[in-house]
Amino acid sequence: MAGRVHPRQLAFALPHAESLSRDNFLEGPANAAGLALIDRWPEWPNRVMWLAGPEGSGKSHLAAIWAEEAGARSTTANALTSANVPAALATGALVVEDLKAGDFDERALFHLLNLAREDGAYVLLTGRELPAALEIELRDLRSRLRAVPAVSLSPPDDQLFRALIVKFCADRQLAVDESVVSYLATRLERSQAAARQAVDLLDSEALRQGRPVTRALAAELLRNV
Repeated sequence: MAGRVHPRQLAFALPHAESLSRDNFLEGPANAAGLALIDRWPEWPNRVMWLAGPEGSGKSHLAAIWAEEAGARSTTANALTSANVPAALATGALVVEDLKAGDFDERALFHLLNLAREDGAYVLLTGRELPAALEIELRDLRSRLRAVPAVSLSPPDDQLFRALIVKFCADRQLAVDESVVSYLATRLERSQAAARQAVDLLDSEALRQGRPVTRALAAELLRNV
């Protein structure tokens, strides 16, 4: 008899809930200044503030916390146009995320800052770089952005990084032991983005192979990354 062929299990990308609430935010030295800024609102030193940090450092989570507290609308920088500026500021508070040079309408952002000043609105800008590091062609906008107070986030320390791995596993309802967390924490790039990507990969591969998430599985996957 020919050997029986076992069908390969397919992994489906099922949605999973990742809470961006204040209670679900993991605090540590790396994000303390950013969290203090959010908690300080509305007693900000300026009605327009800038939150800077590397990809996956928690900017979006902090922005979501502030948006909930302030009743702010949210948009990405590249979606901002001069025409939609008034509607974006309609609640008196706005988050503009992911500001990077060459990827947004400079005149639209300048219009936004001017209208926010006239209306007394609050604006939280986020980007990977500090405002002074952005290459801005519009001189008036360049001057305005460099005057915006900025708060920086840093890569997570060891304790926070381990907690993030556990959180991302919990978001996907993955049961992992300390050996898996320790293995990932000592081999991944120290960033939220790297931790999230590794957990996503572990989840999909465990489902595809019909295996539990173990240190052995993590070692196999990381060798191939």
